[in-house]
Amino acid sequence: MKKAIYIISLVLACFLISCEDFLEAPSQSTLDESLIFSNPTLASMAVDGIKEPLGQTNSYRGRFIPFYGANTDIEWNNSSDGTGPTQELARYENSATNTYMNTTNNAWAMMYLGIERANICIRGLRTFGDPAPGNEMGQLLGEALTLRSIYYADLLKAWGDVVARFEPVSSTTIYLTKSSRDDLYKQVIADLGEAATLVGWPNETEATTSTERINRAFVKALRARLILRAAGYSQYPDGIRRSNDPELSVATLYPIALQECKDVINSHTAQLESTFEKVFRLMCEEDITAGGESLWEIPFAAGRGRVAFTYAVKHRSVDQYTGQPRGGTVGPLPFFFYDFDEKDTRRDVTCVPYQYGTAVNGVATQELRSLDSWCFGKWRYEWMDRYVTSTNDDGLNKIYLRYAEVLLMAAEIENELNGPGAAAPYLKQLRQRAFAQADWPVKVDAYVNSLASKEQMFDAIVDEFAFEFCGEMERKSALIRWNLLGAKMDEALVKMDNLRNMTGEYSDVPANLYYRYVADEDGQKTKLQIYGLNRGETADMSGEYPGFEEWVTTDAISENKRTSLFRNDPDSHQFWPIWQVFIDASNGMLTNDYGY
Repeated sequence: MKKAIYIISLVLACFLISCEDFLEAPSQSTLDESLIFSNPTLASMAVDGIKEPLGQTNSYRGRFIPFYGANTDIEWNNSSDGTGPTQELARYENSATNTYMNTTNNAWAMMYLGIERANICIRGLRTFGDPAPGNEMGQLLGEALTLRSIYYADLLKAWGDVVARFEPVSSTTIYLTKSSRDDLYKQVIADLGEAATLVGWPNETEATTSTERINRAFVKALRARLILRAAGYSQYPDGIRRSNDPELSVATLYPIALQECKDVINSHTAQLESTFEKVFRLMCEEDITAGGESLWEIPFAAGRGRVAFTYAVKHRSVDQYTGQPRGGTVGPLPFFFYDFDEKDTRRDVTCVPYQYGTAVNGVATQELRSLDSWCFGKWRYEWMDRYVTSTNDDGLNKIYLRYAEVLLMAAEIENELNGPGAAAPYLKQLRQRAFAQADWPVKVDAYVNSLASKEQMFDAIVDEFAFEFCGEMERKSALIRWNLLGAKMDEALVKMDNLRNMTGEYSDVPANLYYRYVADEDGQKTKLQIYGLNRGETADMSGEYPGFEEWVTTDAISENKRTSLFRNDPDSHQFWPIWQVFIDASNGMLTNDYGY
């Protein structure tokens, strides 16, 4: 059973509420810390308290997970052409006064609340816990260091340069200016290096049997991910570039990241699931057993979190699968289904052209959506073991990092350092999971072996990342570090135009769909069977499929909808602004860059 993240005891709640309550009370704080962090049970509860801000209403739960990274070259908010603050966020209309984000309890504040709690735990554990590799207090210190690094990783991803706080707030450090992201990256990379020596591998200890607890495979994978970001491109006030700090150069950092990936791979404590679909079925079934593909998940209680609420296949009403008529807010771009190889098993899991209509007598049937409004299929109420009844929350965890990314990072780094031959085994392993074994000679071996240059291999890895992670909101930060965000977004506009006109790479996409209903697992005819989605399916099937839809037409993607992918240059708007409420409360210490 999932562990709720709201588990702080009364004594710890008093201890961890907020920094200003203790700014002038060092004796009380020291007394609390000596009691709490010398006791493994109380210390564990305090470390769990670091995670509590994740589930706050306007934190990860209702703002960061639903909105960061929505519009890329493969995915978008399905109502990007609408009017409102969430649509503005999606299409890179960044404003410090965005009415949905400019609140004192927004993700920025909740991340720093989590950081403050982590700082208190780290200080307390170091001072009173005698942490060491292999003991319980060492595990807890490693978790605290990692959780703090997660908050900083996401602050850096969303805002660029942010405030550095690595000690509990005092009366002299209430107001601080932003620090260089370079310095922050160096600190969190070092912290994760230490954490990896303290926490156990998946299933090595009782503490690491769950994907809701920090384990060494996750720490090393997260460190590799952050190294690639630190060494990659991003928008600075003086332009898009890599860091000028030699400690963050590709030559310095890539060998470290490669070793971290190899450590995870060679540990055999994590692995790809047997099928792509199984990854997401296990997630929807809320299986949190460590040792599979999910390395760590943001843990939500049953009454918190908006993962299915935002990303699942749309349900228009209460029906046989859910009491929460939600989903479909975000989906793949119209052309992305056709970019997949037809034999790639990831395609039909990722891209779903239907929703569940209004239920009749409690039972809903699938119905086609429009070409410009696909759903993601990685999250499905119909795969859940629980029947969700909450109005706004579904309780599904968010997978933060999975083993598939370790393989792709290893391929990318090997390609850069040692060439495509060294990268090939990792890319092949991922594609073997994506295709049936009978297709491996062509789709895996011949395809990967044809990537003869570093440039060809790199382009293939960029594509593979899209096919593997579409909908998981990792694409934007990856495109930024590759310096491809603007170029790929421009390419997506061209692809949408080609699709609606059935030209270029989409000239052979069928214009019409035929459909009929077949029995679901309960024997009721509620499932769509569709002819015309695959290239070459152009026959008149009206005799066998009574349903008909003109699917690809010149007006299936309106010009307003197409250009709502972005309204400002993405390369000039890579980061969110610091919201105005925090600027106003900073005593003049915080300002925004990039003209915000």
